[in-house]
Amino acid sequence: MARLRSFQRLAAHFVDIADFLLVYIEEAHPSHCWVSSDAAYEIPKHQCLQDRLRAAQLMQEGAPGCPLAVDTMDNASSAAYGAYFERLYIIQEEMVMYQGGRGPEGYKISELRSWLDQYKNRLQSPSTVVIQV
Repeated sequence: MARLRSFQRLAAHFVDIADFLLVYIEEAHPSHCWVSSDAAYEIPKHQCLQDRLRAAQLMQEGAPGCPLAVDTMDNASSAAYGAYFERLYIIQEEMVMYQGGRGPEGYKISELRSWLDQYKNRLQSPSTVVIQV
């Protein structure tokens, strides 16, 4: 949940230049297999889409204001983006501009913040156009 709060703060900070989306994928630590000491909830392995939707709702409560999508039961989004366990992406005009490492070790909000800071600076810098006659 701490990472989710960090993501929420980042989204609030850059809301003027980017749209943010959380995609809830397969539960990384289902309660019947792995119990995380810092988990706020015990979530069993999803048996159906309704299970996944209920679990996603808990995540949404931890990040209000950020749109949420839910992966299909065949984990199509997770497979397409190599997201398992968690991963950060920036997609611009249908192209991946930033792909963070796989979580938990490769999940680095600081890298995402750096990319967004640089992008924001480019947007605010006036560009010079030289026309030769």
